[in-house]
Amino acid sequence: MLKPKQMKAIQLRKLRKIVEYAYRNVPLFKKRFDEAGIKPSSIRTLDDVAKVPFTVKTDLRDNYPLGLLAVPQDRLYALHASSGTTGKPIVVAYTRGDLECWSRLMGRSFDVAGVRKGDIVQNMYGYGLFTGGLGFHYGARAVGATVIPTSTGNTKRQLMLMKDLRTTVAACTPSYMVYLCEASRAEGYMPRTDFALRIGLFGAEPWSEEARKRIEEVFGLRAHDCFGMSELYGPGVAIECDQRNGLHVWSDEFLVETINPDTGEVLEPGKEGELVFTMLSREAMPLLRYRTRDLSRVFEEECACGRYHPRIRRIKGRSDDMLIVGGVNVFPSQVEHVLMNIPGVGDQYQIILSHTDLDRLAVKVETTSDRLNDPKFLKEIQGDLLAVLGINADVALVELGTLPRSEVGKARRVIDLRSKE
Repeated sequence: MLKPKQMKAIQLRKLRKIVEYAYRNVPLFKKRFDEAGIKPSSIRTLDDVAKVPFTVKTDLRDNYPLGLLAVPQDRLYALHASSGTTGKPIVVAYTRGDLECWSRLMGRSFDVAGVRKGDIVQNMYGYGLFTGGLGFHYGARAVGATVIPTSTGNTKRQLMLMKDLRTTVAACTPSYMVYLCEASRAEGYMPRTDFALRIGLFGAEPWSEEARKRIEEVFGLRAHDCFGMSELYGPGVAIECDQRNGLHVWSDEFLVETINPDTGEVLEPGKEGELVFTMLSREAMPLLRYRTRDLSRVFEEECACGRYHPRIRRIKGRSDDMLIVGGVNVFPSQVEHVLMNIPGVGDQYQIILSHTDLDRLAVKVETTSDRLNDPKFLKEIQGDLLAVLGINADVALVELGTLPRSEVGKARRVIDLRSKE
């Protein structure tokens, strides 16, 4: 394995090359550099990356569909896109070399998680424009595993195939796997004995350590957190090794920083901030200092697994997903952390924000019928939420199966009514 000094030498060589490449081939980067009064030759050390202007998500939307291409369009081998639910979608492009790099990163991620030739991977991420499905498909192929491309939805069939085909690796969003915990038992399965699952690869949304424990207890597997985003190839940017003490960022392909999300100031390793990534060899759409809005910490010391690739802590949430309730910052993952630590609370919950004279935070919590009218249980949940969030929450207990379930994509946990009032 490469030592830190060797890796940093590789990073610096690639950084200087990609900055020159982006400046020469993408008009937006040339314009930004010229406005900042810097040239590619200004980047002499890794710390000099702080001189490079940020790239943000609106840059991709403003240059829709392919205004950030660094190569002629006839060199493209694939295109993916975001859902575009908030306007124009973000389109990401790949050359043949980009697809090969992405496959290598995914294969490395699968290998680090313990997936081997002979494993059977049930890929329940969505296939299509979303990068998740094909990204995990590429990873399974790269390590020689068998892929079952079930995609999203049709839970009964997912469970039937999981049992009959002896699936050993589950790949999906963590919220869907939590749903499968409930659905498998409702369908009469005994998850630990009826299924052969041993590894879970979960990503695409923030989730809590408590959700991990619940999934592992039900299915008897080892759950790994995965990190990526479409703008950075897709999944495959970082993953937990067998130590599961942070997610290794593949530093030969990504230079990661943390910044103060309000000021843009670069933070020291170990301090919580917004993750910023520079892609070090992307051909079709190189991104320099891309602001992810994801909040985490970066640690650079050697991992117990022997790898020196820096690690990021579990994503706390996105700065643009943070809820401000009466001046208090609240992340949905904090609510999940509280609820899944309380015996008797179901797997599903919903956060509802409203405003009359003041902001109000309400949380609907599923529980068993014997707890629905238990005032002590209700008070326990309210007290635990107050201790973590710092604000009072109106808790409503509802029967199991009452709240909406999602079999496709990420769970919708938050309903914000304030803009409609």
